[in-house]
Amino acid sequence: MDRDAMKKAAAEAALDYIEYGDIVGVGTGSTADHFIDALAGIKAKLDGAVASSEASAQRLQQLGIPVLDLNTTGDLRIYVDGTDEATRHLHLIKGGGGALTREKIVAEASEKFVCIADDSKLVDVLGSFPLPVEVIPMAQSLVGRNIVKLGGVPVLRDGFITDNGNIIIDIQGLNIVDPVAMEAELNKIPGVVTNGLFARKPADLLILGGGEGISTLSRK
Repeated sequence: MDRDAMKKAAAEAALDYIEYGDIVGVGTGSTADHFIDALAGIKAKLDGAVASSEASAQRLQQLGIPVLDLNTTGDLRIYVDGTDEATRHLHLIKGGGGALTREKIVAEASEKFVCIADDSKLVDVLGSFPLPVEVIPMAQSLVGRNIVKLGGVPVLRDGFITDNGNIIIDIQGLNIVDPVAMEAELNKIPGVVTNGLFARKPADLLILGGGEGISTLSRK
């Protein structure tokens, strides 16, 4: 089974956690796209969805799934999204697609965060995947200097602007042994909107697609 098929299998397995009348929080990226496509098959069961990016909103709408405003819906029961890296503690690095801020907002508003991925995303220590940080443009140099002090190498994501009108700095060279502390430290830097560590509020369930089928990890 190739990686894309594993992502699709994990996405389809997440449907088991959707209940009648749910407004589903939906993530962004290739694995989330598989989930959106799978949602189309049960859209009559849903009251709608809240999207974490303009791209996901457009895909949902094209499939006939109503896209709602989080300010109107209030808290959600469930949020489903992919990840760039995950540990067995269900700490994540997200934001490879650049939607980390809206993803973090929807995750925070949701009672249950179901993360879907192929099993290559499971790692012992986060940091091999560059950690995205959304930054207000005038603070680019300031944030970069502070990242260097923290031991990382800041790399501007060239030509990329987030849905919020900001830039992304990807931090290379980190070995993140304490994700909760690193998440907090980065968010203290003036000009940082947020970073792609989901550690203070990790996933509740990780569904992994692999060569031998589906496996799940739950937060203890």
